[in-house]
Amino acid sequence: MHTHKEHNHQGYSHQERGCGCTHDHAKTQHGCGSEKSTTVAGHSHSHELDHEHGASCCSSDGHEEPDEESDRLAAASPSGSQRFSWQVTGMDCPSCAKKIENAVTSIPGVDSARVLFATEKLVVDAQLDVSTRVQDAVKQAGFTLLSAAPAAKNDKPKTSHLREFGPLLLLSVLMAISWALDSFNPQYGQIAFIATTLVGLAPVASKALRLMRSGTPFAIETLMCVAAIGALFIGATAEAAMVLLLFMVGELLESYAANRARRGVKALMALVPEDALLIHNGERKRVSVANLRPGDVIEIAPGGRLPADAQLLSPFASFDESALTGESVPVERHLGEKVAAGSLSVDQAVQMKVTSEPGKSAIDRILQLIEEAEERRAPIERFLDRFSSYYTPAIMLLAIAVILVPPLFFAEPWEMWIYRGLTLLLIGCPCALVISTPAAITSGLAAATRRGALIKGGAALEQLGQVRTIAFDKTGTLTKGKPTVTDVLPTDGLSEQQLLAVAAAVEAGSHHPLAQAIVNRAAENGAELPLAADRRALAGIGVEGVVAGKTILISAPSKLVENQLSSAWSARVEHLETAGKTVVVVLEEGLPIGLLALRDTLRDDAVQAIVELAELGVRGVMLTGDNPRAAAAIANELGIDYRAGLMPEDKVKAVTALSKQQPTAMIGDGINDAPAMKAASIGIAMGSGTDVALETADAALTHNRLLGIAEMIRISRATHANIRQNITIALGLKGIFLITTLLGMTGLWLAVLADSGATALVTANALRLLRKRR
Repeated sequence: MHTHKEHNHQGYSHQERGCGCTHDHAKTQHGCGSEKSTTVAGHSHSHELDHEHGASCCSSDGHEEPDEESDRLAAASPSGSQRFSWQVTGMDCPSCAKKIENAVTSIPGVDSARVLFATEKLVVDAQLDVSTRVQDAVKQAGFTLLSAAPAAKNDKPKTSHLREFGPLLLLSVLMAISWALDSFNPQYGQIAFIATTLVGLAPVASKALRLMRSGTPFAIETLMCVAAIGALFIGATAEAAMVLLLFMVGELLESYAANRARRGVKALMALVPEDALLIHNGERKRVSVANLRPGDVIEIAPGGRLPADAQLLSPFASFDESALTGESVPVERHLGEKVAAGSLSVDQAVQMKVTSEPGKSAIDRILQLIEEAEERRAPIERFLDRFSSYYTPAIMLLAIAVILVPPLFFAEPWEMWIYRGLTLLLIGCPCALVISTPAAITSGLAAATRRGALIKGGAALEQLGQVRTIAFDKTGTLTKGKPTVTDVLPTDGLSEQQLLAVAAAVEAGSHHPLAQAIVNRAAENGAELPLAADRRALAGIGVEGVVAGKTILISAPSKLVENQLSSAWSARVEHLETAGKTVVVVLEEGLPIGLLALRDTLRDDAVQAIVELAELGVRGVMLTGDNPRAAAAIANELGIDYRAGLMPEDKVKAVTALSKQQPTAMIGDGINDAPAMKAASIGIAMGSGTDVALETADAALTHNRLLGIAEMIRISRATHANIRQNITIALGLKGIFLITTLLGMTGLWLAVLADSGATALVTANALRLLRKRR
């Protein structure tokens, strides 16, 4: 593959392109192919094997905030440590993930622990085998660990409806009985409410004690226990029971919201079938997907999904790739083309050759990106995390002050102020505030993934909404990246076919898009290629070979010696370049024998994409290594600014200059775009790009449509608005009830409603982002 995917008029370069990895690059890439260790419970890998890419893949850019950088550093396991991973069940919200992290981090020997909420995964780095202690600690915290091994995919225990809704139904029935008794006999009613409260309090108190022992003393369960016991103490028995009932309802609402948010990830994981039909020595055998290896031949039935990335061995077939790319129209693939795992064979049985190792398919890479995205939290999310860590203790101190100060210093009645203090304690629960940002970000990321856009975390999602300039690479981004020969101008006495034959003989075997275009045009004309000897790339000049004993050089006009082209030839070159074409000169023994003009066509949606971005207040700038005349023709067609004749380092300077003026995104698809992507406020990779570009970028368009850029920005801005709304709901309701509580206007019931209700409202508001919007 080629380092310069567009014709670089600083020199007709023919360097080979490679990302430094050993992947067989598919025509369409759906994620980064970086190799990370995958482990199951009780099994681990040394971190030295975690990442085999070069530093260019992983190096952090210099413009990140310190908190973001520390997040990245924390995500990497210390040298020499072992990595363990499990699936976690029982999490209702991101605060549950924090409880698990606190419990595991306190274990001696554990270097770090991270819970990836979207994929329900616990990753632990430790200097020794801590599997048993981790499982015990998580169990103590009230959650369950399962093996992360693929074989355990369907071993996940299914919670029965009775177990899930049983406690709530029991408490509801007891509440109804208590109300009935209270209406006939208040004394028996009081006893019934006390019994109901104790029944509801048992599981909550048990979990609160476990969380205290595991390092989370200020959990919502603790606050609920204090409030319920305090209410019993002052005789507010009905309210004590109602507090617990409303708390259980709120927990179920949070669980439902969490499952909705994770539904997209689970659907993605379910795309890969568990077994495949392997063809070996003419026999068909059903095997586990985990046993497939590159080179295996498999058969996919009509309506079946690919279990791994594979190469088509049949002449042609149509595949539904919508689950991966968001593209609803089936794509026709031909012999030798590669198709991503999870794609569905639409109309016929096809034979495919597996090209991906187990755990390294397109689906696995997307899931890996989703997991990495959780580690890259938005600045506002990190701020709210820090804020809530001070907020809860502060509210508890305020509640204690409300209970003690009026009776001790102003001779106010104890019962009234204890009641108000307990109410304040419940109002101060930070659940709605804590979930306000991650709920919106998770929904925003899921909405983007549905439309074929991978955004690597909340920080990238937040940054996208602030972008005001987008720098576009030209070839392969704004254009299709498949140039064709438009003009063949031989010298007198030489036919077009002869000129093409000589040029194609020298270019044969090159992966450069321009070289392939010349060879393809020669084949279309039926030209027989002569043998070219001593073919070699001349750095910064072009490519050279010997045909029939004569030296043939193919070069960019700008790289020829001054006056090597006559005025007539120069005029032709200028005319072709003004028309937006790329021109190469064919020379024989130093004398020009013809010109070849090539042109890359714009993507079908390029113009519309620029228009939609303009409507969002985002301007486009094209950065290209092509000549200024060709660049001007493309830029004028799109109505955007341009910078031409740029080397990769020039693109970095251009992007840096643009970023200083206003937030700038860089979108490209090649290795030579990767440095500029890093220099930009945010980098976006085309899905057809190299692994390096995809890994360097903060976001990627898996469907390869430019219209997805405007969609990403709309989703980002909608997510920002949603976060602001959520924070307003969470703090606004608490502020209102704080004042009304101190004035004695609201009680315990409304305090719980203020908390559970705010949490439910915030979650429901965040889920609105999942609706399909255009």
